Amino acid sequence: MRLVIQRVLESSVRVDGNVVGQIGKGFMVLCGVEEGDTLDDVRYGVEKTAGLRIFEDDAGKMNRSILDVGGEILAISQFTLLGDARHGRRPSFSQAARPDVAVPMYEAYCQGLREKGIHVETGIFQADMKVSLINDGPVTMLLDSRRTF
Repeated sequence: MRLVIQRVLESSVRVDGNVVGQIGKGFMVLCGVEEGDTLDDVRYGVEKTAGLRIFEDDAGKMNRSILDVGGEILAISQFTLLGDARHGRRPSFSQAARPDVAVPMYEAYCQGLREKGIHVETGIFQADMKVSLINDGPVTMLLDSRRTF
């Protein structure tokens, strides 16, 4: 599971001009499920996302998690995170899990965050989504359950 986590002041997602998900302070997370991912990868993503200390404490140091600050999450499915553009000019998406596998994994990730007490909004899987955000910092983190980076 590959995740791009952006600390935001606010974020929203629109489908066909309608807002389908919207949050205030928290994380906008792009979530890509890789072929071969298991529930262990989902658990890794949930634990890392919930525990990631990238909000400032009173001393101005990144020392607080989203749980500590009562933040929200907008989670967007994003198969293109698994794109491989190392060869040629057209990326290959062969490492992205097929929808019948990716949907339940993405939903399990969102549910795992909710079970930790985090308010989670989502986009619509496979829809043409328009995502807006105000990146706070900016602070952007890359996570991969296979620890490839």
